Amino acid sequence: MSFNTKMRHYSLTEKQESLDILNYQIRACKKCRLSVSRKHALTGEGNIKAHIMFIALSPGAKEDLQNRMFVGPSGQVFDKLLYEVGIDRKLVFMTNLIKCILPKNRKPKTDEIESCSYFLNEEISIIQPDVIVPLGYYATRTILTKYHTDPSTEEMNFKNINGQLLTFNEMNVFPLTHPSALLYNPSFETDTIKKYKKLKKYL
Repeated sequence: MSFNTKMRHYSLTEKQESLDILNYQIRACKKCRLSVSRKHALTGEGNIKAHIMFIALSPGAKEDLQNRMFVGPSGQVFDKLLYEVGIDRKLVFMTNLIKCILPKNRKPKTDEIESCSYFLNEEISIIQPDVIVPLGYYATRTILTKYHTDPSTEEMNFKNINGQLLTFNEMNVFPLTHPSALLYNPSFETDTIKKYKKLKKYL
C-alpha cells in the first residue's frame, strides 16, 4: 500500500478545485471488482475547512442508492452521537476507506483497500484535517499503516486505542467505534458517547 504523507498547501479555491477533480476520478473508477456491483462510488462529503475528518469503512445500501454519506441506519446513529456531544455535522468532513458498497456487507479485500488508497490519501492531503478519526477496525488499521505504524502490535490493537489520541509524523489520529456497532450492541452507547465527547475540543 503506497501513501505519500507529505502535505501540500492549498487555498480554499484550490482545495475545492482539487476535490472536484478527485471526486470525478472516484466516480469514474473501475480499478476493482466493486465497480461492477455498485450504483455509486461515493465521494467525501462535508466542510473543506474541517479540523476533523471521519473515515468510515464503506457505503451501506442506502448510501449507495442515494449517493450520500451516512444516510442509512448507521448514519442515524452517527447523527445522534454528534448531537449528543455537540458537534455540528456541517463542520466535519466524512469519507470512506472503500468508495463502493461491499456486497452483503462482507469484509473488504486487501486489493480493494489498495485500489482506494490513492483516493483516501488525496482527500487527506486536500482537506488537511487536524485530527483523522478512523471509524472501526479496517479504517484504523489502514490509517495506522499509512503513518508507518505496525497495527499488528498489541499496543496498536483497536480495543486498546479506541478513543485515544495518537500522534504519528505530525498527524493526530483518534480511532473510534463505527456507529454501526451500536446497531448490534446498544449497550456500547454510553461508553461510545464519552469517547466522542473528546473530539469536541478539536473543533
